[in-house]
Amino acid sequence: MQALNALFRRLCWGLVALLALHTSAHAGLLGPEAVLSSEAPSLAQLERAKVQQFLEGAALQDRMKALGVDGLQAAQRVKAMTDAEVHQLAQKIDALPAGGALTDREIILVLLVALLLIVL
Repeated sequence: MQALNALFRRLCWGLVALLALHTSAHAGLLGPEAVLSSEAPSLAQLERAKVQQFLEGAALQDRMKALGVDGLQAAQRVKAMTDAEVHQLAQKIDALPAGGALTDREIILVLLVALLLIVL
């Protein structure tokens, strides 16, 4: 019993020593300049990345190759799209069913957009 008490005391003193050595955090307020200057990606950048990631998907790449569309050209066209066009396409991607189960209509729609991007 005394050995257990001695062990418990040593453990408590060890924890006290660790807490004493631990550095404390300092809180402060950020001004609007600090918030605005943060390098967080904008919504347009996030949506553009989403569309590019969608174009890099294996199923879509296979489908585009079957239709004779080059994936690199499609990616370049996405880079040339305006933010409004990217936003519209990203919303359509978000509306797709989870799991990659695209209907024929949705695949045709995405491929038509990709073909339009290449032609333009």
